[in-house]
Amino acid sequence: MIFFRKKSPLLKDLIPTNYIDIHSHLLFGIDDGAQTFDDTKNLINQLKSIGFSKFITTPHTFSGFWDNTKSSIEQREQEVKSELAKNNIECDLKAASEYLLDDHFLELVKKKEILTLKDNYVLVEMSYLNPPIHLRDILFELQVEGYKPILAHPERYTFYHNKFSEYEKLKNAGCLFQLNLLSSVGYYGKSVTATAEKLLASNLIDFVGSDVHHQKHIDSFEKQIQIKDSKKIIEVIEKNQFFK
Repeated sequence: MIFFRKKSPLLKDLIPTNYIDIHSHLLFGIDDGAQTFDDTKNLINQLKSIGFSKFITTPHTFSGFWDNTKSSIEQREQEVKSELAKNNIECDLKAASEYLLDDHFLELVKKKEILTLKDNYVLVEMSYLNPPIHLRDILFELQVEGYKPILAHPERYTFYHNKFSEYEKLKNAGCLFQLNLLSSVGYYGKSVTATAEKLLASNLIDFVGSDVHHQKHIDSFEKQIQIKDSKKIIEVIEKNQFFK
């Protein structure tokens, strides 16, 4: 008797019609995401067709590389909203930022010059090479100032892949985790997908995000899920309704 393995679902088929995305790079010309308004328009239209209903877009704030500020991001947000309206594109769009955890970020925190996802929830990231030397101190100071950190794509920090207990320490330090949807289809490599699966299985993931920058990311929603238990992804996707 021949047994056929059940075909894995496509990532796009897991996205509900009311999906709220909390991580993307859709504001044109201010980081490594959309470069022109046409890019912004095309990305938004395609994501809406998949089921995205609200976009909390998060351009990088990375001192010395992407020197965005609260005011410059808000200005571009208004420009994008105006252009979308001119093109008769309805879009629930809000701008926040993805902040690199460093001393410059702490300065912004103390000045209250932070764009949050909602209330006091702020999206943060680390270098892919190594964590900040004073990571725990930064997270502590952030929370003392009244903010709740959500760490973007923890599965992509390969320096933690063989030190899984570090993820648990970060959670205990008050850090929430946001998984990249494309990690589920192998976009960033097998080890990232394996770590994503382990984080999901350990119930360490709080939210998900598309982290869409360009067309290749959109195209990857047509790929099959490589994580065995796709129900875990669906459960976390539903948690994004918190940002409604």
